[in-house]
Amino acid sequence: MTATEKQFDKVIKNCRNIFEKKLKDYGTAWRILRPSSLTDQILIKAQRIRSFEIKKIRKVEESSTSEFIGIVNYAIISLIQLELGFSDKIDMKIEDAIRLYDKYIQLAKTLMMQKNHDYDEAWRSMRISSYTDLILMKIFRTKQIEDNEGETLISEGVDANYYDMINYSLFGLIKMSEN
Repeated sequence: MTATEKQFDKVIKNCRNIFEKKLKDYGTAWRILRPSSLTDQILIKAQRIRSFEIKKIRKVEESSTSEFIGIVNYAIISLIQLELGFSDKIDMKIEDAIRLYDKYIQLAKTLMMQKNHDYDEAWRSMRISSYTDLILMKIFRTKQIEDNEGETLISEGVDANYYDMINYSLFGLIKMSEN
């Protein structure tokens, strides 16, 4: 197992732990969210991180760490919703949500490891603020695809953008844990 893989597993363990605790608090109420609402929720979190980076002042004591974790978890929820569609009622058991979470985080990890091999760990030379900007770009791409009713001419679909949001957020969490 590579150092990157170990670091990935460590930060995702924390993200998953928070996901599980929120499931116990709120259940799967997120099942009612349409994909566009989830994209907007991720946008709020990414813009908040960027605001922290630019202003250097927080009026609410939450960290960029918690916002990156939120992006990871909402992007995984988004992938689940893409697979199942949204619901007008809460129709999922907590165990099923956790199983799907594990499925999508494993797919994200596999993609990250493949890209990491091809890019020779270029992410390690990047600034955390670059991850934030790339996540925002992926969000705006996703919003455009959603506005186009999911149709693309040549580009990857919405799911590819969610996977990239997950992995850029995890890279940010890894880099923050090293500092």
